[in-house]
Amino acid sequence: MSAGEKAKAKTEQAKGKTKEAAGSALGNDRMAAEGQAEKSTGDARAAKEKTKDAFKH
Repeated sequence: MSAGEKAKAKTEQAKGKTKEAAGSALGNDRMAAEGQAEKSTGDARAAKEKTKDAFKH
């Protein structure tokens, strides 16, 4: 996994998790859903990069 993409995936995952937790704590369903979506985007990016790495070797 390239370092830049790995960092971007981790950042998206962390921001999404934080936003999801804040939305849940505040009772803001929209914010919680946005956080979940952002976290999922980070998960997908990380999975894509891991797949690319697996086929490199």
